[in-house]
Amino acid sequence: VVSARKYRPQGFEEVVGQGHITTTLTNAINNNHLAQAFLFCGPRGVGKTTCARILAKMINEFDDNIENNLNIYELDAASNNQVDDIRNLNDQVRIPPQRGNYKVYVIDEVHMLSQSAFNAFLKTLEEPPPHAIFILATTEKHKIIPTILSRCQIYDFKRITIEDIASHLRFVCAKESVHAEPDALHIIALKADGALRDALSIFDQIISFSVKKITYKNV
Repeated sequence: VVSARKYRPQGFEEVVGQGHITTTLTNAINNNHLAQAFLFCGPRGVGKTTCARILAKMINEFDDNIENNLNIYELDAASNNQVDDIRNLNDQVRIPPQRGNYKVYVIDEVHMLSQSAFNAFLKTLEEPPPHAIFILATTEKHKIIPTILSRCQIYDFKRITIEDIASHLRFVCAKESVHAEPDALHIIALKADGALRDALSIFDQIISFSVKKITYKNV
């Protein structure tokens, strides 16, 4: 299993480098102050979809992933961006959850929706049923139409710092019994340019190349 999947956070306390967001979301859940629509913006590989899944799990208080999957509906707007895709989603939204209180709809790369799909989605966003929560994720906030922006609570995800990435790589090394030179992990963190997922992909490649020992020279 690739490291990015194997070490994907299962709770907000495991999310790296987005404390301002995880704290706010945790407080919102604990105080029952949940918005019905969230917009998660920021560069790729920094935890937007991961946080969306954790949020969905927490508001329904599910630990077992099977049950949780029934209450999470994920749509990748990069490949499902036509009006029919959104009509299917709108039909789904009307059906209340069989277990738990909410159904959570995660729409990734929402800026890729066609104009007609946006318009179709806007109707649902204007009057969502009480059991529906929408989490829209995008790397390009400037492409989202203002009518959608005004209906969402907006969360800006940051690039993850080099120190936070290097620290997470040290954690993975310990788990995997990999010996790594600190300078080697620093370079991987530097090359990842703020994206933890990219750092873990580079890490996996270097493990394949150098087997259980990561040296500065090999990196």
